[in-house]
Amino acid sequence: MSQVAVRKIHSDETQSYPIIEELNALTERVRQRAYELFESRGCTEGSALNDWPTAENDLLIVPESDLIDTDSRFELQIAMPGFDANDIEVNALPDALIVRANKHEQVEGDARFCDIVEKRLFRKFELPAPIDVDNVTANLDKGVLNLTAPKEQTVSPQALAVGA
Repeated sequence: MSQVAVRKIHSDETQSYPIIEELNALTERVRQRAYELFESRGCTEGSALNDWPTAENDLLIVPESDLIDTDSRFELQIAMPGFDANDIEVNALPDALIVRANKHEQVEGDARFCDIVEKRLFRKFELPAPIDVDNVTANLDKGVLNLTAPKEQTVSPQALAVGA
């Protein structure tokens, strides 16, 4: 099991952080590719809903993943075969987890066919409740990235009144 570094981004940093800009640029590339697919079919109705996921698959690896919501935390498992811990970047925001991974392998000789030279994964997981960014952990075990994001503990007004 290998630890994966987690970059913690607090709510006051989310608008100016470079990963957010990269996410917006990537979303725009996917949007453009989806529109190209729509145009290539003659702008006909009926299959437009498939264009966005097809565009994402053309540009990125979209991994299989599970998000488990417990009372105290979110647990996220992402299939990432072929990636090493140092290929992966995890960004924890108050309301989302962003996972980015890049792997580029040099090929010697004349490659006749090659699908695995470059892998690029970029995925944002929106969370239904705020998390404690400072305590998010990540590790890679047998090709599966395991993230644990504790939910932010909120103090109810009743608890404050009782404690006062």
